[in-house]
Amino acid sequence: MAYYFEDASRTLSEYLLIPNLTRRDCIPSNVSLTTPIVKFERGKESSLKLRIPFVSAIMQSVSDDNLAIALAKCGGLSFIFSSQSINEQVEMIKKVKKFKAGFVVSDANLTPEHTLQDVIALKKKTGHSTIAITEDGSPQNKLIGLVTTRDYRISRDNLDKKIVEFMTPFSELIMGKEGISLSEANDLIWQHKLNCLPIIDDNQNLCYFVFRKDYEEHKNNPLELLDADKRYIVGAGINTKDYKERVPELVKAGADILCVDSSDGYSEWQKETIEFVKKEFNDRVKVGGGNVVDKEGFLYLVEAGADFVKVGIGGGSICVTREQKGIGRGQATAVIEVAKARDDYYQKTGKYVPICSDGGIVHDYHTVLAMAMGADFIMMGRYFARFDESPGKKIKLGNNYVKEYWGEGSNRARNWQRYDFGEGSKLSFEEGVDSYVPYAGRLKDNLDLTLSKIKSTMCSCGAISIEELQKTARLTLVSSTSIVEGGAHDVILKENNYLV
Repeated sequence: MAYYFEDASRTLSEYLLIPNLTRRDCIPSNVSLTTPIVKFERGKESSLKLRIPFVSAIMQSVSDDNLAIALAKCGGLSFIFSSQSINEQVEMIKKVKKFKAGFVVSDANLTPEHTLQDVIALKKKTGHSTIAITEDGSPQNKLIGLVTTRDYRISRDNLDKKIVEFMTPFSELIMGKEGISLSEANDLIWQHKLNCLPIIDDNQNLCYFVFRKDYEEHKNNPLELLDADKRYIVGAGINTKDYKERVPELVKAGADILCVDSSDGYSEWQKETIEFVKKEFNDRVKVGGGNVVDKEGFLYLVEAGADFVKVGIGGGSICVTREQKGIGRGQATAVIEVAKARDDYYQKTGKYVPICSDGGIVHDYHTVLAMAMGADFIMMGRYFARFDESPGKKIKLGNNYVKEYWGEGSNRARNWQRYDFGEGSKLSFEEGVDSYVPYAGRLKDNLDLTLSKIKSTMCSCGAISIEELQKTARLTLVSSTSIVEGGAHDVILKENNYLV
């Protein structure tokens, strides 16, 4: 006989938070949204934390290198989508790791014998206007000079002109010596009014560049999520089909954390994938699993070695898994059960495995509800797809601008690896739709507003950290009538300015 769950499967919209005492210290500026993303043992700290509790979904229409950079600047994390070739995904990871760093290994290098034509071609390829001229054209060879856009004029200079004729030679450069601190390097940049400072060793070999723009960006983005080398932290999605070929290349490219991308993570294929990553790379890279909706699925992935577990099936705005297969669970019920399993596991073993709530977010306050129910961080797709930095095209539809947004289970994504049961290489039916979302502008502008709402809500709950919220939050079920009561009603609105 089939097993029946007694309780109803409930969504986040069916709950409200009951205010707790707002203490004098419960003000938004005191709220910390730092949260662990990978497992740790009792008495120790997680080796990887988010500065804000948001990660972007593993989707073609959401998480490319542009959005990864924008989100990391704000303290969050992107998982670059895996439904592309290994080389394409690797290139996106490399772009994120190279975009911002205190000490940048040059990836735009030529020799003195190259020409202006080579300079223009390399600038077009890399997007970088500062080119290191080294003896053999490699990034860490003897530095001969630099070329920037101030060294040539395309309209007047011959394209066959050799670099040695127009570069800024080594003798005229201001440089720092290997071992210099980032603070000292920035002092030299400001003192000599430089845009970049080459760092060399005792043999005149180029080690790094330090850029003025990186200093300014850090001041404007104090929550930046950076690794030990001051590079942006970035994640990558993987599947259960080509992981033996894909994972080594992603690790080599610098991916900090991986996540198996699957609509249903309670499978032997996912267990084998996680075990492979843990065995081959140990702690060189972290790996999460999912998605699951109950205790059994959570424990299965934890025992396989997952560093975090993703919760939610069928709750995404473009996901139709529940309609197509009748599989899934209300997001609130799923998070509550998995969080309890996580806490029980922690009490029993002393190992804390963070959980990620994925799906079901309609309003900003739903993120607070999910965290109050036990989620350590939230994965969102629709939310991020609306912004300038997402991959979807911006289109005018009627009198409004929208952005394209399609699911990984749609025919457009052609991500059969995410849903295949090992018997083919095609998508038999769709579990996602192709759609539009209202265009919302820059990521940072919208994210700042969302974070402001979250901090204000937490203060009303008497909590100034996510951990405190999880321990002290009080929640109540709501009726359909009280949901109507909670919005504007019985009035004629002049203009609807709030976002939904």
